[in-house]
Amino acid sequence: MKTNPISWRVFCAVELPHEIRAQLQEHIARLRKEIPDVAASWSRVENIHLTLKFFGNIDVDRIETISAAIDRAVKGFAPFEISVGNTGTFRTQVLWIGVTDPSGTLTTLHKRLGSEDRAFRPHLTIARIRRPEGARRLADAHLQMQFENISVEVKEVVLFRSELSPKGSKYTTITKHGLHG
Repeated sequence: MKTNPISWRVFCAVELPHEIRAQLQEHIARLRKEIPDVAASWSRVENIHLTLKFFGNIDVDRIETISAAIDRAVKGFAPFEISVGNTGTFRTQVLWIGVTDPSGTLTTLHKRLGSEDRAFRPHLTIARIRRPEGARRLADAHLQMQFENISVEVKEVVLFRSELSPKGSKYTTITKHGLHG
């Protein structure tokens, strides 16, 4: 009898430096204080990444193949700069901080990883609003709040495992793929 192979939820992302996490933490704290009564799931800052490709549930024995494919995808890319800054929302249900890609390298990398044809809109999700009451107030406060631009050097992409639990998601690094040009 064939046993089902073990599968992991995996995604490929860019890790964020400490200073961005600190600024995200501050932004979230200010919003929660200003609009405390809205039902929202707030992202834990240590879990916020810039996702490049979500692979979904993958058989563990395919991880090596995926890792090799990421190695091939990043080949020839030198480290590059992105900027994290503006605030935005998706239909007042998702609050995010925007990412700009002045060199276009992030978008090229996204394509090289075989991501869907959908337009790539790099962003960092900080909250998902669970109920409509007060959603507009929270979204407006977020949009009006300044988030100072920070420049980030992308030197590697990381393949993560995501484990979902009632306490929230837990992300574990599987492999790291450096950009060497």
